Amino acid sequence: MNRVRKMPLWKNIRWFVIAALVVGLCASCASSRSANVYSRDQARQAQNVQMGVVASVKSVLIEGTKTPLGTIAGGALGGVAGSAVGGGKGAQLMTVVGAIAGAAAGTAAEEGITRKQGLEIIVRLDNGTLLSVVQEADVAFQAGDSVKIITGSDGTTRVSH
Repeated sequence: MNRVRKMPLWKNIRWFVIAALVVGLCASCASSRSANVYSRDQARQAQNVQMGVVASVKSVLIEGTKTPLGTIAGGALGGVAGSAVGGGKGAQLMTVVGAIAGAAAGTAAEEGITRKQGLEIIVRLDNGTLLSVVQEADVAFQAGDSVKIITGSDGTTRVSH
């Protein structure tokens, strides 16, 4: 008679905690689109500054990151959860199904966790040109505000008061 050995509960919990930590790391690694956050490479670098007036502001949603970490963590967690269901070939099948479903859920969870509210800011530069910049909605802007458009050598552009 072929007996199937179940994984102890504490090992399932351990895998769940590891997967949760990996998803948490995904969220913390997401790069910022804030006007107030500079990367290490942007520090101590000359940046081009243009002056202008805000023509309009619109709320937008900045999509989250889609890295392999969310997929891997979700797949691992789904596989562990699936392996706890059934016995024998049923457990093997549920491990595969759980891993596939977990990977899809992990990808969606990472994107949702790292999604940000943003602003599309249309600025009329002093030379009359219109410029659109999308950035995180952590600084308030209104039509008529005098602003600076700051552009780094890497092309990163931000609107600042």
